[in-house]
Amino acid sequence: MSENAPLRILHCFRSPVGGIFRHVRDLVEEHRAAGHEVGILCDSSTGGAHEDRLFDSIRPQLSLGLTRIPIRRAIAPSDLAAIYRSYKHIKSLQPDIVHGHGAKGGVLARLIGSALRVNRYRVARLYSPHGGSLHFDRSNLSGQVVLRLERFQEHFGDGLVFVCDYERRTYEAKVGKPRAVTRVIYNGIKDAEFEAIEAGREAPHFLYIGMLRDLKGPDVFIDAFARTERAVGHPLSALMVGDGPDRDRYEAMMAERGLGRRIEMRPAMPTREAFALARTVVVPSRAEAMPYIVLEALAAGKAVIASRVGGIPEVLGETSAALANPGDADDLARIMTQAVTTPGWKDQVMPKPEAFKAVFSASVMARDMLDLYRNLLLTAAAPGQP
Repeated sequence: MSENAPLRILHCFRSPVGGIFRHVRDLVEEHRAAGHEVGILCDSSTGGAHEDRLFDSIRPQLSLGLTRIPIRRAIAPSDLAAIYRSYKHIKSLQPDIVHGHGAKGGVLARLIGSALRVNRYRVARLYSPHGGSLHFDRSNLSGQVVLRLERFQEHFGDGLVFVCDYERRTYEAKVGKPRAVTRVIYNGIKDAEFEAIEAGREAPHFLYIGMLRDLKGPDVFIDAFARTERAVGHPLSALMVGDGPDRDRYEAMMAERGLGRRIEMRPAMPTREAFALARTVVVPSRAEAMPYIVLEALAAGKAVIASRVGGIPEVLGETSAALANPGDADDLARIMTQAVTTPGWKDQVMPKPEAFKAVFSASVMARDMLDLYRNLLLTAAAPGQP
C-alpha cells in the first residue's frame, strides 16, 4: 500500500449516544472528505429518534456501511454471539483499520482484528477508552476484573488513543503503563460550528444538556439552581435538555423543591438548537473523559460552568474560575451566582476563541488520527501473527 493510498476504516462502539457517537461522526466526515472508505458497527438496541436522524445524516458517507447488532452494556454470554456476528461482517469488509471506541467497542476491534491477523490479514487495531471502563475503581472486585481485562487486551492491540491527558494518566494509574503505541488526540469541533449563538434577553439563565442519569449530575444541577436562587434573592430560570433513565426522578425532585415552573425539561435536540435557548451552559458531571458539550458550547460562544473532572480543565484552564468541585452543589451554586451577578464574567473567565480553535478543531483531530492510522499500519505485525 502506498503512503497516500485511501484507507478502509471501520469504527466499532456500543451505544450511538453522546460523545463517542459525536467523535465517530466527526472522524467519518473528515476522513470521507479526504477520500477514505469508512464504516460503523454499533449496538442496535440503544438510541432513539434523535440518533436515527444523526445516522441518516451520515449514512451517505458510510461507504463501508452501517451495521447494527445487539450489544449489551454489561458483560454477558450474549457477547459471544455479538463477537461472532461482528467477525463475519468485519472480515467481509476487509478493513485496513479497526478502531474500537469504549469498552465493548475495544473488545470487538482488538479481538476481531487479532483473529483477522491470525488468518493472514494485515489490519491495524486501535482502542479509544473514552472514559468507559476507566470509571471503575480498583478497590472493589468488579473494578479489578474490568481493569485487568483492559490490561489483558493490550496483547491484542496496536495503539491506544486518549482524548485528553487526564484519560492517559487515569489509564496508567488504574491499568498500567501502556505496552502499545499511545497518543493523546483531543476531540475537535468542525469549522462550521465556530460561530457564536446568542440567546435572547428573556432566555433562561442556565442550560443543562445531556443524558439524564446521575453520572452526568442533573441532580447536582437542580440542587445548585435552587441554592443560586436563594443567593441572588430572586427567581431564575433554567432549561434541561436530554433523555435518560432517571428523567422521572429529576422531575419529582424539581416538584419537591417547587422548581417545576422555573426549570423546563425538553427531550434531546441538536446542541446548537439548545444553545440558542439559554445563556450559560452548565456541565455538572461527576465523571467525564473529554465531553463534547464543553467544546461545542465554547465554539458557539457560550459561557460554560463545569465540574473539575476529566479533561475539562485542559479546555477551560487548570485554574479557571468556571470549574466547580464535582458533586458539590454548594460550589456549583457559588459559580452560577457569580456568572449571573458579575458584569463581564464570561469575557473574564472563558478561554480566548483563537487559542481554543487552534487546539480543539475537528480538522486537527482527524489529521492526527490519520497519521496514527498510517504509522500503525506500516508497523503492524506480519500476516499470520496476532
